[in-house]
Amino acid sequence: MAGHYVVRNVTRAAPEVVAGLREAGVATAHEAAGRIGLADPAIRPRQDGAAIAGSAVTVSSHPGDNLMIHAAVEMCQEGDILVVTTTSPSTDGMFGDLLATSLRARGVAGLVTDAGVRDIATLRAMGFPVWARAVSAQGTVKASPGSVNVPVVCGGQVVRAGDVIIADDDGVMCVPRATAPDVLAASRARVAGEADKRAKLESGVLGVDMYGLRDLLDRLGVRYVDELPEDGA
Repeated sequence: MAGHYVVRNVTRAAPEVVAGLREAGVATAHEAAGRIGLADPAIRPRQDGAAIAGSAVTVSSHPGDNLMIHAAVEMCQEGDILVVTTTSPSTDGMFGDLLATSLRARGVAGLVTDAGVRDIATLRAMGFPVWARAVSAQGTVKASPGSVNVPVVCGGQVVRAGDVIIADDDGVMCVPRATAPDVLAASRARVAGEADKRAKLESGVLGVDMYGLRDLLDRLGVRYVDELPEDGA
């Protein structure tokens, strides 16, 4: 449907599912989901050590214009993650410390954007985490219509309002709300399996033995030798 909209009603994932996926983290959830949903690694964490998950509030903005980000703040609830995209590529600093102050007052967990942010030192000092394609002092205007809580594409991934966003030092992942409980269950199973593997590796077991890789290496023609063979051997 053509037009510009601010959609008020968002169906969010259960809080315990969101919390579980935050604990699992991006790398584990990505593997558990079948290696889908990972955003372009160019959308980078702009601080160290932050790990968040939350329901997406989405913004589709005109490049170089942050009007719709301001409109989106009212739609945010505690624990949400604001996901901002532009209708064509942009690295302008569309988000800074004043918007972060407004979002933090509503309990928003953080920002993910396919565009740029600025005031990055202040954002770090505030402890408001952002994942962004760029850091740029280039300012923006407030003049062009866009939409809030419509499907968007962020970092190559379709994000719908209410989908679960996971973001940490490994990047950003989108989990569709409908599949989030299944991804959480698979993530927990994976974490349990990794605990057993970690214990074996700590005891000195080699990965090539634990994963049964010696036969694979042999089939691939990888030879163990004490010295490099003569040329032509």
